[in-house]
Amino acid sequence: MIINQASLDAALPRSAASHEMMAQGYTILRRAAPAELIAAISEDLGPRFEATPFCEGGFYGARTKRFGRLLIRSPLMADLVMNPAILGLAERALGNWCDRIQLNLAQAIELHPGALAQLPHRDQDLWQGALGEVEYLINVMWPLTRFTEENGATIIWPHSHGVEALVEQPREAPIVAEAQPGDAIVFLGSTLHGAGENRSASVRRGIIVSYCLGWLKPYENQWLAYPPEIARTFLPEVSALAGYAQHRPNLGNFEGQCPSILFDGYPDHPLAAVDALRPDQQLLLADYVIAQQPGGEGQRRRGPLAA
Repeated sequence: MIINQASLDAALPRSAASHEMMAQGYTILRRAAPAELIAAISEDLGPRFEATPFCEGGFYGARTKRFGRLLIRSPLMADLVMNPAILGLAERALGNWCDRIQLNLAQAIELHPGALAQLPHRDQDLWQGALGEVEYLINVMWPLTRFTEENGATIIWPHSHGVEALVEQPREAPIVAEAQPGDAIVFLGSTLHGAGENRSASVRRGIIVSYCLGWLKPYENQWLAYPPEIARTFLPEVSALAGYAQHRPNLGNFEGQCPSILFDGYPDHPLAAVDALRPDQQLLLADYVIAQQPGGEGQRRRGPLAA
């Protein structure tokens, strides 16, 4: 993993960035990743950008190219996905609502000259859950080229997140998130945003990495994007983020076990299902089991949920 002073600098103001993100719906981390890392990833993705056809449909954009599965497009993408400052912000935004976060998508985007402005939207609308309190995801836009107002930099409506997402019209004017390669534009899933119009003569390239609650169905089907024979080559923390870990209690299992068991191939024998519970559930279960043992009545331990 590439780590230099830029990464350390980005981690230092994490608390300030976290406060800003939660207060206004977005923040921009300057020098969040080394410029040489971004340049190397951009070079790795170059041939795929060239080969990818333009999107179809008004939302994706007829003058826009998109492709995913970035963890196999560049061996350096894991460094970006596991950026410690970004993971800290993701945990801050999502940690109260899930046992673990997961990778929602890793997608490369290229806006060509003449690309129209994208329809303003909130990515939380992928899911039809309760709105206004729970945050479902956090987005990180990593510029591969300079983002300017002229070439279609991301447009963000400050303070349009949370309960303000229930308001039909945003109360504040949008800002243009101009940024350099190495900067990270971070915004909540409830924040209104969209790509700008590319009025320049050059392409605008970027990477969007997003993280969502571990119990949601992710935008990008991680298990098809990275089947076991591929995910087994990832670092354990990367494969877990990509879905090869259970979300307690017992969600996302394979035959009652952690799906990472498939890294050794599909088993040719039956497996025993193994509990994967949160600590509070473990205590409650232990009390319940003890109470049913001979002589167990009246010997129940008093855990958080046993009162």
